Formats: sequence, structure tokens, C-alpha cells
Amino acid sequence: MLVRTHTALHVLKGAVQKVLGARWTAGVSVEDGKGRLVVQFHRKPTDDEVTLIEEEANQKISDDQGIEELEIDRSEAEARWGDRIYDLFPLPRELTRLRIVNIANWNVNACKERHCSRTGEIGGIRIQKVRFRDAKKLLEISFVIEQKAGDDSYSVKA
Repeated sequence: MLVRTHTALHVLKGAVQKVLGARWTAGVSVEDGKGRLVVQFHRKPTDDEVTLIEEEANQKISDDQGIEELEIDRSEAEARWGDRIYDLFPLPRELTRLRIVNIANWNVNACKERHCSRTGEIGGIRIQKVRFRDAKKLLEISFVIEQKAGDDSYSVKA
């Protein structure tokens, strides 16, 4: 369950980047089929934008795209993807090898967590709440993952 939910964070972030252009992750949390993505942004999105974010995320899940996980030298990762692999929370400079999760043309991040091998394994994403903190310019998006059709291995209740 945690692997699916954590992978959903990466899919959701790709959708947020596509719809809003928000780039920097300021925080994440995952627990038992629920998650929260916090990104740096300058305003609260409209209801239509939130709907579009959810639709884009679920389309990426429906695409059942492969997810690449690799461990490579930090310098090689930076040469390949630039600073797109980073979030607002810095990695120690002495860390010379990075674990990278890459959903091609969607989201790439340095990430130490485990991930699904394909986006379709997530099931679905339903955005539950969006909160904009104007003083800090942070957008919090809370979500749940939904059970895949025919999958009795877990269930999430809102």
C-alpha cells in the first residue's frame, strides 16, 4: 500500500507540473493509502485546475507507463536531468550516489523510497482537499489512492 501511495505522489507531482507549472516540492507525506504533496506556488488553483490535475494524474495511471528506478552517480544524474531531480529539501553534498525514480516525460526525482514498476499499479488518485498557504506560498494537495478494478488487496475509505 505504501509503495502505491508513494508512487502516486510522483504521478500527482507530474500532473501538478503540467497543469500549474509548479516545480518545487516542499514536502510530502504518505500513510496507508493517503498522501499529501506540498509544492511551492503563488496562488490557490481554480476548481477546474484541480479537476484537470486529477484527470491528468489518472490518465497517466491509465497509460500504465513504466517507471524506471536506478542508482547512479550524483554527477551523472545532474548531467542528465539537471536540478529537476531535486526538491526544496536539499540532499547532503557528501551523498555521491543517488536513487532516481523516472517516469519518462512526466516526473523525475531523487528518491530513496520504493516505487511501483508501472503507473497502472497505483489504481487511481482522488484529490480530497487543496489548501493554499499564502504567507508561505505553499500549495498542499491531499489525496487518496483508489482500488484498482478487480483488486481486493486493499481498500481506502475517504
